[in-house]
Amino acid sequence: MSTTTVDLTDPDLWARPDVGEIVGELRAQAPVQRTETALDGPVWSVLTYELGSQVLMDSATYSSTGGSLLGSGLGQTPAGAGKMMALSDGPRHRELRAPVLPYFSPKGVRGSADRISELAASVVADAVERGEVDLVDVLATVPLVVMCDLLGIPGDDRDLVVSVCDEAFLAQTPEARRAGHQKLIPYLFEKAMQRRMEPSDDLISTLATHRIKGRLLPIEDVVLNLDNIVVGGVQTVRHTAAMSVWTLLNRPEAWRQLADGEVDLGAATDELLRFTSVGLHVLRTATRQVELGGQVIEAGDKVAVWTWSADHDPAMFDRPGELLLDRSPNRHLALGVGAHYCVGAPLAKAELGAIYTALTDQVAGLEPVGDPVFNRSIINFGFDRLPVRLRAR
Repeated sequence: MSTTTVDLTDPDLWARPDVGEIVGELRAQAPVQRTETALDGPVWSVLTYELGSQVLMDSATYSSTGGSLLGSGLGQTPAGAGKMMALSDGPRHRELRAPVLPYFSPKGVRGSADRISELAASVVADAVERGEVDLVDVLATVPLVVMCDLLGIPGDDRDLVVSVCDEAFLAQTPEARRAGHQKLIPYLFEKAMQRRMEPSDDLISTLATHRIKGRLLPIEDVVLNLDNIVVGGVQTVRHTAAMSVWTLLNRPEAWRQLADGEVDLGAATDELLRFTSVGLHVLRTATRQVELGGQVIEAGDKVAVWTWSADHDPAMFDRPGELLLDRSPNRHLALGVGAHYCVGAPLAKAELGAIYTALTDQVAGLEPVGDPVFNRSIINFGFDRLPVRLRAR
């Protein structure tokens, strides 16, 4: 049995400049290894693209109902198991996913494209005027406001919701983030109950009035899925955007290529998603005994697909440690694959593209004005703070 020689659940590992070499050595040793984690006990770590895709595509063998992320604790079953898209499989997953798909489909996103572009341009213009900013706070505004639009948050409530989301997602300590999160849940519950009685044309109303086999979706399930959508929609874009800008800041030629339109925006967005892979892992639970990468995995064992490692696997990607903005094909796993492919992927890509366009249109250059502060998370790895000075174009 092969056991990892480093702790993949240590967030400090992913901030190291030599993380690519460290993970590459592990991947070369064995594609599947046992990792002893502090919170979740022994976990099978999947490090290659081929086997990671295999796990994520086979929900019958590798289930999401036991948890989709590390950190719940040994033997703990998530409260939302079978109630949330992220924690369900098969027909139940499709039932929960179906009502929200129209809001995130390419067609639905195209209808919001102008609004998203205008918002990103306005946010960046304000940052340029200020000169020195925390880029994490600036860029988080875009997905937060877009999410308010989707949820149908009334104008009078938006400052409150943005403030609560800022606290829940951007506060400097875990305790402060939890406090903000605990304010968001009751707000979503209140709105879901109101929309169930008086529905409107928004995502809260759609889920609050959704029926499965003639019965309304339980209000707890409504709120859990709304919370999951907000968390996923805000966190992925926020961290990917900030990590992408940091990546480009350290590669002036790539910034110039993007600014001069030498590379396709869609291809560049996918490459930045692959290169940063801020969602470092995805967790599954084996439903039966199975052989994977030379290891025998027993029913009930936890299996973690390390997305970052898969997306930097040289067996799949040519020169994986290089940022190639015109990379094609680029079948990365940053937004998942299979039945659990991120429902909000088209919207996330539209928001990221709008942010990159606004920055390259208005900003001639960025320079750090202090050390970036990495967050301490292996769920969405990124920055807590990224202080920069923007020079107007």
